[in-house]
This record gives sequence, structure tokens and C-alpha cells, in this order.
Amino acid sequence: MRRAGTVLLAACTAAAALTALAAVPAGAQGHTPAGRDRCTGTAPVVCHFDVAPGTYRVRAVLGGGAEAGSTAVAAEARRAVLGETPNAAGETVRRTFTVDVRDPEGEPTGATGSPGLDLTFGGAAPQLASLHVERVRTPQVLLAGDSTVCDQAGEPYTGWGQQLPQYLTDRLSVANYADSGESSQTFRDDPALFPALLSRIHRGDLVLVQLAHNDKQTDRDTYRANLTAMIEDVRAEGGRPVLVTPVVRRWFNTDGTLDNGTALLVNGLGVDLPAEVRALADEQDTPLIDLTALTKARVEELGPEASKALYLYDEKRDNTHTSARGATEYAALVLGELRDRKLIPSRAVR
Repeated sequence: MRRAGTVLLAACTAAAALTALAAVPAGAQGHTPAGRDRCTGTAPVVCHFDVAPGTYRVRAVLGGGAEAGSTAVAAEARRAVLGETPNAAGETVRRTFTVDVRDPEGEPTGATGSPGLDLTFGGAAPQLASLHVERVRTPQVLLAGDSTVCDQAGEPYTGWGQQLPQYLTDRLSVANYADSGESSQTFRDDPALFPALLSRIHRGDLVLVQLAHNDKQTDRDTYRANLTAMIEDVRAEGGRPVLVTPVVRRWFNTDGTLDNGTALLVNGLGVDLPAEVRALADEQDTPLIDLTALTKARVEELGPEASKALYLYDEKRDNTHTSARGATEYAALVLGELRDRKLIPSRAVR
């Protein structure tokens, strides 16, 4: 059933299609008049479009400079939408990706940010030749989660959901509704979070749910009831729920393992939260991404010293929140599970 008031995006109209840079000189050293008021700078090149909330396809031509270039693209609230993309001297490469534009642009309960679409073409040696933006409707991956998933506003904090878009083509968009400090209960209760996410679902959209880090005093029955209600509500809107166990905390035993309740998210009431998610996925016939197991293996593989780089230990003495590197690696783990389980088509993977 379709929720009343949900807006279906029609095919893009002429008013929704914008061409920013018809012919930027090599290395983005200047702009044509048509793009001068939308893009500024050279390293990085920063572009802004005054568009309404929605999903936008961005077609970028990179390169064309006298020297080799390498360009990465971030959108809105520090979302990685294109990884480092090299080009040889004089060569141009075409890349296309989608961006979810909404208000607020980052965490749903956070600062508003700037209206419209913001793109930053950075990287080791950014080169932007031309750019085209149009409003579209694509299948979506919607994210429900906490601070380890969300679009973090400020460095060095980075959620894995913030890094996921760079691995996807323009055939799929990511709408990240994760929010710092949320438990399975508060995420359901806040109108800006789960209710807002539900209103965005179209038939067949994936909804990934990772909520556990802030369920520190949630009893087993309440936790299971919250996740069960979310599964049922997503399915009622035509979506496909996927349960995700939480990323581990970097909390080592003396033997170099993470086999303890702090690392593996056993809460203050003794509830093994990842175990409950696994059991519920089986009972509800819901796909499961066991990110706890995957991140545990990765952290233990690196060991107590090297694994610090995945988290904010050096910067903040923080063993819970990930660095850009950690979030990028963990997003790749999520992507691998989505692909291997055929939850997303291979053509949607970059």
C-alpha cells in the first residue's frame, strides 16, 4: 500500500535538467558564463545548484587537462559519491552518479545545511570538463541507523552509509536517514526519522536497518518488538527490509580477540543485541548482513595497533566511531553482502 501524500517523481522536466559547465578549460582553470555562477575554484571545484529536494543524476566529464588528473567527488554533507578517478594527460572520462537532495542535507535531526545540491570535485588533482544535472527516480537503498551509519557533518567522524554511494552507479541511489544517538525506540518515534523514511519508499526499495549501539538499556522483548515493527512497516509500504548487525567496538582482549561484551554489543541488561538481530532475521525471513562478524574479522586481522586507523582512536581515543578509512572499508563490506546475496543488481555496482 502507498502512504497517502507520497510524491512519485515523474520523468525529469526541462526545468529540472541543468547544464553547469558546457566547456570548462583543461584542469578547470575557468568556466563558461553558463556555469560561472554554479561552480567556483580549481582544487577543489565547488558547484551549487538551486534545486528542490529529490533524487538527481549527475553526469560529469572529468579530465581534459594538459597533465594527468585524479578526481574524487563528494556531495551534500560529505557523502562520497565517486572515488578517486584518474585520467591521463588530455584524456577525458565520463562518470554518472545519483545524489539524494533533502532538507536537512545530512543527519535528519541535524543542522539544515545549504538548500539545493552541492558538489565538491576534489581528489589528488581534480579536473572537471563539464557537468549536467537532472531530476530522476531510481530504485533506492534507504538507511536506518545510528552515528556509525549516518552522514556525519564534521571531520574526522564518518559513517559507513556516508561512504556507500561511491560504490554504486546511477542505477541506484542512497537515502541515508541514520542519525546520531538513536536507539531502536527513538528512531521509530521521531517523525524526522523512521516515519520520514517510510514516506520515501517505493515498491522494491531496500531498507537497511542497523540499530543497536544506543540500545544500552533496552530489554530483549522491546528490542525485538521495535525491529519487528520496522520490518512490518517497511513491507507494508512495498519495501524490502534488510537487518544489519552493528559494527564492532574496537575493544581487545589480552589475547588479541574481540570476544567480549563491550566489543560485541552485549548491552547493560545482558542482551546480546547482534544475536537477537540474527535470530529475528531468521524468524522473519528477512535478509541479514552480519556486519558484526565481518567487522570483527577485519579488526582482529589488523590487530590492536593497525586497527586504530579504522576508528578515531588516535584523534579522539574513540573505539566506536569510524574514520573515513574505516567507514569506507565497512561500506565495502556492506556492498559485498548486498551484491553476493543479489539484493542489488550487478549493473548497479560501480
